[in-house]
This record gives sequence, structure tokens and C-alpha cells, in this order.
Amino acid sequence: MTDSDPLPTAEFVHHTALTVPDLDEAVAFFVKVLGCEELYRKGPFGDPDGDSMKRRLGVHPDAVAELAMVRCGPAMNLELFEWDAPDQDETAPTLADNGATHIGIQVGSIDRALSVLSNREDVEVLDEPQTNDDGPTAGLTYVFCRTDWGLMLELLEAPDSLPYEQTTDGRLFDPATSLS
Repeated sequence: MTDSDPLPTAEFVHHTALTVPDLDEAVAFFVKVLGCEELYRKGPFGDPDGDSMKRRLGVHPDAVAELAMVRCGPAMNLELFEWDAPDQDETAPTLADNGATHIGIQVGSIDRALSVLSNREDVEVLDEPQTNDDGPTAGLTYVFCRTDWGLMLELLEAPDSLPYEQTTDGRLFDPATSLS
């Protein structure tokens, strides 16, 4: 295997994971606000007498975690972690920080979705929706929101087709076409 070879036997992305400050609060948000389904919980787990947490997960040896797995729509498994670690940085990263993340949620109507989110006390809508005027995603409208615990959400409303589709056979996942 060379550096340019893909990972052997890789089939698909199984899940994405996020660290949250309060597991119950995060699960409730994903289930009640985004319509995800809670599948299971695990923990707490740690290794109070050893260093397996550091060896296996790269965290402080005394770290303890609980997790919940939620399924969001037909194609996303999301693992939520709540950590208790002596060296934990509780500052939420900005989108410009290395390792930062956000979740993009495609919606049929960005205005209807914002009418719900903008009335929630635990969500801040950043700016107004923006529509890309040119480039590979011309016509796509988006807006970013932030939960009070730091999760960045991007709402996206996409036109029936995007300009990049004229130059490649590859397509972004779309349950209407990808699962048929």
C-alpha cells in the first residue's frame, strides 16, 4: 500500500462523533429538534487504575465518558460523548479552529426551519440566509446557527441541481435519489 492508495476494505462512513457538555441535553436536542432517533447509550466507562483511556483514545488517563448513538435521517449515525476529564477544555471551538466541526442539515424550506429555530432560547441564528451566486454550488442557500452549548448547525436549501453536476458524474448524497 502506498500513500496514494485508499484504505483497504473501507465501505462507508459508519458514524461521526461530537463531544457535548451534557449528554441528556444534547440527545433531547437531536431527538426533539432535529427528529433523530436515540438508538442506545453506553457508559460511564473509564480506567481508574490504568492508562487504557490514554492508549486507546488519546485522552487523560483518568477521563471518564458516557455516550449515546442517535440516527439522524436515513444516512447519518451520530455518536454523542460527554466527558469528565481533568484536562478538558470546555471552550467550544469556532469554525476556524483545527478540529472544529458543524452539522449541515438539508431542509425543504430554510424560512420554515428558521421560524422554528429562531424561537428557541437555546439556538442563536447567525446572520440571514445567504445564497451562493456563483461557483459549484450556485443557487444553494445556507445559514449557520449555534446552540448554547456550542454546536454549529448549517441549514441548507438546495435547488434541484447544482452547477458542479455539469462537470462530474459524482453526486452529493440525497436520500430521494441515493436510496431508490
